[in-house]
Amino acid sequence: MSKFSLIACTVLAMSGFGLAAEAADPAPIKIGVIASYSGPYADYGRQFDDGIALWLDEHGGKLGGHPVEIVKKDVPGAAPDLAKRVAQELVVKDKVNFFAGLDFSPNAYAVGAVAKEAKIPAIVMNASSSAITTQSPYVARVSFTVQQVSDPMARWAVKNGITKVYTIVADYGPGADSETAFEKAFTANGGAIVGKVRAPLSSPDFSAYVQRIKDEKPQAVFFFFPSGVLPPAFLKAAKERGLEEAGIKVIATGEATDDSYLEATGDVALGLITSHHYSYAHPSEKNRKFVEGIARVTGKKLRPSYFAVAAYDGMAALDGALAKTGGDVDGAKVMEALKGLSFESPRGPIEIDAATRDIVQTVYIRKTEKVNGELVNVEFDQFDKVKDPAKQ
Repeated sequence: MSKFSLIACTVLAMSGFGLAAEAADPAPIKIGVIASYSGPYADYGRQFDDGIALWLDEHGGKLGGHPVEIVKKDVPGAAPDLAKRVAQELVVKDKVNFFAGLDFSPNAYAVGAVAKEAKIPAIVMNASSSAITTQSPYVARVSFTVQQVSDPMARWAVKNGITKVYTIVADYGPGADSETAFEKAFTANGGAIVGKVRAPLSSPDFSAYVQRIKDEKPQAVFFFFPSGVLPPAFLKAAKERGLEEAGIKVIATGEATDDSYLEATGDVALGLITSHHYSYAHPSEKNRKFVEGIARVTGKKLRPSYFAVAAYDGMAALDGALAKTGGDVDGAKVMEALKGLSFESPRGPIEIDAATRDIVQTVYIRKTEKVNGELVNVEFDQFDKVKDPAKQ
C-alpha cells in the first residue's frame, strides 16, 4: 500500500468513527429519586414513579435528548439523617446528575444541603415547608407550599361569612407553616382565631381535641395534616362528636382529601371544603389525557394524585431547562435555566419564580362530592397566580 493510500484509509477510518460517535446517544442522565417506598407513606413513592413513567413514555424515554436512568432510594417518612446519607451515596456511588422526589420537608432540607455542596440540582416534587428553597441555591420546587394553599383558604372563609375559626395542625414544620399562613390572612381580612392546637404526628386519638373545639363554639375549624392516615381519623372524630350538628363547619387544605386516599376515606369527607392546587377531577383536556395516560402506562386503577402531577411536571421542568442549556447538565447552568420557566400542567398554568425558585400556580377551592358514584374534589372557585405568601 502506498503512503498516500495509507493516509486516505486513516482519514476515512477517523471520519467513520466521528460519524458513529455523532450517531450514538449522548450519555444517560441519572436521576436519584428519594421518597417513601415502604411504610405507611409508600403510596407517595409509587405516585412519583407513575408521574415520571408517563412523562418518559410520552417523550421516548429521553430528557433533553439524553436517555434517562432512574435510581430510586427508599426513605420512609420524615428521616433527614437517612435522606442525607442516601443523597451522598447517590453523588459518590451512583454519580447522579439530579435529585428528585423528596416527599417530606425534613428530608428535603437534608438533601438540599448535599445538593448545595455537590452542585447538583434537586427538584422538590412534594415537600411543602416554605423555607426549603431559601436554604439551598440548588433546589427548585414544582409542587406547592403549605402556606401557598392555606392563605387562600383563609381568604375564601372570610369572604363567605366565616369570621371565627379554631385551628388544629400537625406539630411539625409544615403544620406550623399552615397555622401561620391561615392566621395571618384570616385576621388581616377581619377574622378572629378563637383557639389553636398542634397535634402530634403519631396518629393521636382526636376525640379530646374535637370536644375542645366543640366547646369553644367557633363558626368553623380549619385543619392541616399530611396526606394519609391522619385526615380520615380527624374527620371521623368530627363526625362522631357532632361538629356539623353543632353548626361548626370543617375546612382544610387539600391533603385532607388527597385523591389517592379519598375513596378509602369514605363518606366522612362528603361536603368538606378544601384548598389545593390539583384535583383528579380538574376539568381540562390536558388533565384528562394525564389521567388516561397514567392508567395506560401503569396499568393501575389507582387515581393519580398531586404527587404524580408534580413528578410529571418535574420532568417537564428539567426538560425545559435542558432545552435552554442546549443539553448541558452542568448544575449551575440548569438551576439558572429553571428560573422563570413556565408551562401548562395537568393542574393548570405553572411557573418557577425566577427570584425564589418556588412555584407560582392556581389554588382551587373544592368541595368533596359524589359524582357518578365516586368521591371527587369538585373545584368551584380559584385564586390565580398564587405565590408563597412567606416570600412576598
